[in-house]
Amino acid sequence: MSEMITADLVDLDLSAETKEAAARALAERMVTLGRVTDLEGFLADVAAREAQMPTGLDGGIGIPHCRSEHVTEPTLGFGRSAAGIDFGAPDGPADLIFLIAAPAGADDAHLTILSSLARQLMNAEFTSALRAVDDAAAAAALIRGDESPAAAASTVPEGTESADGSKNSVAVSGGASADTATGTTSDTTDTTSDTTADAGASGERPFRIVAVTSCPTGIAHTYMAAESLENAGREAGVEVVVETQGSAGFTRLDPAVIAAADGVIFAHDVPVRDKDRFAGKPTVDVGVKAGINKPAELITEVRGKAARGEVSAGSAPGTPVERSGDSTEGYGTKLRKWLMSGVSYMVPFVAAGGLLIALGFAIGGWTVNKAPSVMDHFVWTQTDSWGALLFQIGGVAFNFLVPVLAGYIAYGMADRPGLVPGFVGGAIAFNINAGFLGGLAAGLIAGGVVIGIQKVKIPAALRGIMPVVVIPLISSAIVGFLMFVVIGKPIASAQKGMTDWLNGLTGTNAVLLGALLGLMMCFDLGGPVNKVAYTFATAGIAVASPSDSAMKIMAAVMAAGMVPPLAMALATTVRGKLFTQTERENGKAAWVLGASFITEGAIPFAAADPLRVIPSAMVGGAVTGSLSMAFGTTLRAPHGGIFVVPLIGNPFLYLIAIAAGVCVTTALVVVLKGMRKQAPEGTGAGVADTAIAAKVDSKEPVAA
Repeated sequence: MSEMITADLVDLDLSAETKEAAARALAERMVTLGRVTDLEGFLADVAAREAQMPTGLDGGIGIPHCRSEHVTEPTLGFGRSAAGIDFGAPDGPADLIFLIAAPAGADDAHLTILSSLARQLMNAEFTSALRAVDDAAAAAALIRGDESPAAAASTVPEGTESADGSKNSVAVSGGASADTATGTTSDTTDTTSDTTADAGASGERPFRIVAVTSCPTGIAHTYMAAESLENAGREAGVEVVVETQGSAGFTRLDPAVIAAADGVIFAHDVPVRDKDRFAGKPTVDVGVKAGINKPAELITEVRGKAARGEVSAGSAPGTPVERSGDSTEGYGTKLRKWLMSGVSYMVPFVAAGGLLIALGFAIGGWTVNKAPSVMDHFVWTQTDSWGALLFQIGGVAFNFLVPVLAGYIAYGMADRPGLVPGFVGGAIAFNINAGFLGGLAAGLIAGGVVIGIQKVKIPAALRGIMPVVVIPLISSAIVGFLMFVVIGKPIASAQKGMTDWLNGLTGTNAVLLGALLGLMMCFDLGGPVNKVAYTFATAGIAVASPSDSAMKIMAAVMAAGMVPPLAMALATTVRGKLFTQTERENGKAAWVLGASFITEGAIPFAAADPLRVIPSAMVGGAVTGSLSMAFGTTLRAPHGGIFVVPLIGNPFLYLIAIAAGVCVTTALVVVLKGMRKQAPEGTGAGVADTAIAAKVDSKEPVAA
């Protein structure tokens, strides 16, 4: 922190009366030193951050801060007010004001130092020394870490009261890490060593808490809340290990630490990444300032929930980029998650665009794709015009499929900086007819290019414009060059060759392809393999005039995807004794889910009995896919289930193919479950509905 604050950035007699005036006074010092290029623009960014949440903290501290493109290098300004300034803290005005100015592209090293300062503000010796120091240079040295709080305090007579009425101390507490201001943070295991030792002496394991802290900018409150929780845990004899999800990045807690925890505290103002890791434990979920201001109450609350047995329910997984895992994951795992990121964001465009196109055909007839633009010809009273309108809106949505796929693959790899080159590369792939394969390549290239650029060391003056100018400019130029000149044409040729091959598929080859797609759709019931088959099919019809083969593939994929949930629904109906009460209830919902082409409706059954359910579903899916191809059924809509049957070529044969697959899967599931060892007597269906038998019913079902 040696260059972040100097004596010129310290005002020990700050005369401002409002937080806006205080920020202006300190910012003017930054402008004088060339740290801020546009005073008004920077102050607007500070005000915008302040509007999100007041930056006043208990204990007389105000910490206005922001990221801004008008900041050339990370800078700290410090002011001390005798009268106090209102920054919105519950306990009154602040006399210690820190203005933190971070460039929009600040690197991890600088952000780590800023986070260390935020932690140090929770150290009473540190703040007492700042209130007592009477020289600007000494104050800057104290904040930089060049001088310890004890040394600064020794220059003031012992017993002198500080601005907040507390007396200064000349000794740094052994439990606090005195070197955090230098950028060195204590290991989380150190924060709990004292309590662990105490617990070990008493022979009892201490209560264990894992916590996650995060704030909008990830610079100050994130780390102050972590320090506050750790200090409160130490005082309460509780082990607290915190994951700080800040701007400097974060390291995920060890899964073993989470598994051993007795409770969880979320102190956050932005979504917690990978939140589903903590499901099933007593949880307290609050804003980040609660973590700073009342950590003891939060610890008491989570201990109370644990004593009462209150646990959180499982949460829905976040986006793939939020579940990107840690650095120890293999490349194959990372690649799968990157690709799933693109597919997951693309699917809503497929559903919306495809159903709009299907409605357009239903209303306007099969020649609606030849209708003129509705901008030139639209008659309010003609159904053909409305059909053309829906068809053309759906077509526009379909045009986004490849760009969105590529953009969010790059997003999964490099976060937001990957979006621009990813979308550009995807749009090029679409324009040169490189299709689905081109989108995959463009997304991976864009993400790799951005990651490479981010590793280059650049001058401090350019950091502020990196994310908004430099990275988008350079990465888009590189990706565009590669897609247009180097790899675009070969990929387009490969795409054309694959399309021609599909158009030539007849007889046995088409049936085998249908069986393969059916197996893929039912292998992981909505997982990556399922999505590969589905994306392959939708990419084929995402054109104005899809080929007959492409529409046959789409029909086979949707038909096979409907089989697993419908088969489970039928199996729970015809042989309910083979299933638990919960599974029988899930079976009722599976009728609707299967009919709507939501393959995930079979996941509860597969999770409970994967060795019987998944193979059975795959066999039924293969039967349906092969029959659909053999019957020559076609489908222009990428979704909808039975609700788009009127738009299917040979709809009667299509329904027969689905029914055949459902019957095959149902029969296999019933046979395989019926072959299991008979359960002990007394666990039959006759007592399954009683309260006492509820526990028995949760075990392996009785064979009929």
